[in-house]
Amino acid sequence: MTPQEFDWLRAFLKQQSGLVLTNEKQYLIESRLLPVARKAGLASLSALIAKIKEPGQSMLAATVVEAMTTNESFFFRDKTPFEHFTDTMLPKMLEARARERRLRIWCAAASTGQEPYSLAMCLKDAEAKLAGWRVEILGTDLSTDVLEKAKAGVYTQFEVQRGLPINHLLKYFTQIGDTWQINSNMRSMVQYRKLNLLENFSSLGQFDIIFCRNVLIYFDNKTKVEILERMAKMMPADGYLVLGAAETVVGLTDVFRPMTEKRGLYQVGDGTAPGLRSSSLGAVGTAAPIGASRFASFGR
Repeated sequence: MTPQEFDWLRAFLKQQSGLVLTNEKQYLIESRLLPVARKAGLASLSALIAKIKEPGQSMLAATVVEAMTTNESFFFRDKTPFEHFTDTMLPKMLEARARERRLRIWCAAASTGQEPYSLAMCLKDAEAKLAGWRVEILGTDLSTDVLEKAKAGVYTQFEVQRGLPINHLLKYFTQIGDTWQINSNMRSMVQYRKLNLLENFSSLGQFDIIFCRNVLIYFDNKTKVEILERMAKMMPADGYLVLGAAETVVGLTDVFRPMTEKRGLYQVGDGTAPGLRSSSLGAVGTAAPIGASRFASFGR
């Protein structure tokens, strides 16, 4: 791959997905795209780049983008965000939404489903407190392949050993040969949809809580700010945003403010952020997304 081809590929990936690749990331391109080239019957990355430049190669181009933007995930990753969810976010929402008894959560980089299913397990663990509530978890990702895996909810022994407590494995999964599948009642709690964060996502509706972890680090600052400001428009004044440990809004935008002593947890800013400013989504007619909605109803 020549320097010119590398520059073209970087520009292509940034336009299609927002991914920003520095010069030292050439190894990442080689490790992820050489298998794509071989599968397409192409001998080199140069041949792959030439091929996706040709008219009518949109499927191959999409495969290239997905290969470069697919990131690993595991259950209860980093632990802290899920502790914040259980100890801070959920109690506050139970109090603030006591009248409407409805909660909407968006995992903006769902990958193979471990994050949204981890949240679903947290909610199931708190089922007694959620009697009569309707809860929706929406997971989105750019990659069709990872979303299909997430929908199936089938994981290897290695995958369930990464972060998943044994009691949760036995309670919420069924062993199928050498793999484990999360139970159907858990799968039904999560709705999945393909989504590119660079595009308009306002049609998803309003959310009480947004998890957008380990995604913004791949974007330039301008793109980060645009995405954060669009997310702020989709949240109430008491909504929560969760970012990855290496991500922050500080120095970028004031539409969200960091919560004291809560690493990675943010709330909508001091009132200057545009968008919904009601403290309760239940009173807003646009709370549900366009299209079919899947809420988990917790029994009384």
